Amino acid sequence: MKYYLAPMEGLTTFVFRNAYHHYFHPMDKYFTPFIVPHILKDFDARERKELDPEHNSGKCVVPQILTNNSEDFIRTAKALQQMGYEEVNLNLGCPSKTVVSKRRGAGFLQEPKVLNQFLEEVFEGLDIKISVKTRLGMEFPVEFEELLEIYNRYPLEELIVHPRVQKDYYKNTPNMEMFALAVQKSKNSLCYNGDLFTREDISRFSDAFPQVGCVMLGRGILANPALVDEVEEERLPSKEVLCKFHREIYEGYQEICSGDRNTLFKMKEFWSYFIHMLPEDNQKKALKKIKKSEKLVVYDRVIDEIFSML
Repeated sequence: MKYYLAPMEGLTTFVFRNAYHHYFHPMDKYFTPFIVPHILKDFDARERKELDPEHNSGKCVVPQILTNNSEDFIRTAKALQQMGYEEVNLNLGCPSKTVVSKRRGAGFLQEPKVLNQFLEEVFEGLDIKISVKTRLGMEFPVEFEELLEIYNRYPLEELIVHPRVQKDYYKNTPNMEMFALAVQKSKNSLCYNGDLFTREDISRFSDAFPQVGCVMLGRGILANPALVDEVEEERLPSKEVLCKFHREIYEGYQEICSGDRNTLFKMKEFWSYFIHMLPEDNQKKALKKIKKSEKLVVYDRVIDEIFSML
């Protein structure tokens, strides 16, 4: 089985990716949070940090692009190619209303003819590997039938399918019948994404779709960074590894964030998932203390207390 790290805005940054890569079973690919092409300028300071090859060395990193404009996609992909990236990913899955209202992400799926023209222009204008991360459609799973026909017209590096529609957001359950349709009819290699939180979840998926040798993990890895270790090596993380993992992320954000407030904002995002590594009885109380921390010195004391619970 191949494993990919999902692109999650504000969470799977280069700080997280590097720390994960140091302490846990390496991912086969790491996808960056999406980049929105700028019309009048190059990458901004945050994006340059995120995409800096020095921050992404030693692993396969795939930048994800969010746009419905083929010229913007081509220009951005060429810039990334010059930086040394060999693959780019098109975001057709983001369900956020602010993204969808601009016909981007999952919102682009409601215009299949325009999407087809976009892909035609992109593949004519680029010689870099292009993968697509998609949902089933906007409102109804049956929309995926037409979308799959469009994807089959192009030599995608991979088609990554999150089998929900936009209006589901992350609620309800993934539509495995429609994913089975992709398995049956896709002419491109497939990767599955959606609700893989435990070793048992991955095992059930593998048993159901043995012909699909690739999964993308997002929320499951944030909640349990040792998930792939458990599957592939039957190994649970030690307290020492968890402490070092947290420390590298914490120090990484201290280096790039300005002031206590910004650093704590990033760490509180991190702990909204990582809290699940604690015993269940301690999670609610510990998370409340983290959220109340307004200074790094207070946060440090809280974290020492929390790790003593492990």
